[in-house]
Amino acid sequence: MKSFNHIEDELLNQNKIIAGVDEVGRGSLMGPIVTCAFLIKNKEFYTEVDDSKLLSESKRNKIFVELMENNPDFSLGFSSHIEVDKINVLNATKLAMLRAIANLEASPDVLLIDGNQKIDSQISQICIPKGDRICKSIAAASIIAKVVRDFIVKRISTFFPYYGFARNKGYGTKYHKESLRQYGPSPIHRKSFKNR
Repeated sequence: MKSFNHIEDELLNQNKIIAGVDEVGRGSLMGPIVTCAFLIKNKEFYTEVDDSKLLSESKRNKIFVELMENNPDFSLGFSSHIEVDKINVLNATKLAMLRAIANLEASPDVLLIDGNQKIDSQISQICIPKGDRICKSIAAASIIAKVVRDFIVKRISTFFPYYGFARNKGYGTKYHKESLRQYGPSPIHRKSFKNR
């Protein structure tokens, strides 16, 4: 991702403050959904970013540090595994996004949201499928959310070592599913994962 895409470019030319919004953990069988709202106020954004899923862990961590040093204008939002079970994974994702946006120090003019689902916000919003691959603001949000959630899941894995969370991050790998059959779900698993 060498430069801003045309949507970001046009908004920044209009002096709009952009918040790219993305989530991590929606497809996981356990733990929280983590979202990030990442602000870009002008074109002085020099960190080379990309979709967090396309980056190695070491590359993600390196970019994460660069973002903290050069563009640390973001906020996080969370929805617990309990909330996922209570209101479903889509609504829990939207709730976590709203929490991230509410925690921003500056109010954005426009939200660029990864995917095709709008959220219940009065702020103008544009949904961009695969936005983490084409928008710098969304890609930065995806990297921060991924690094933070991976850190959380690795800490959780020390309490529940049987499921391989440190490797699978809670997603439904063969090993994870076999461990679930052998040991049953942990307290941090989503009870609703069987329905997906």
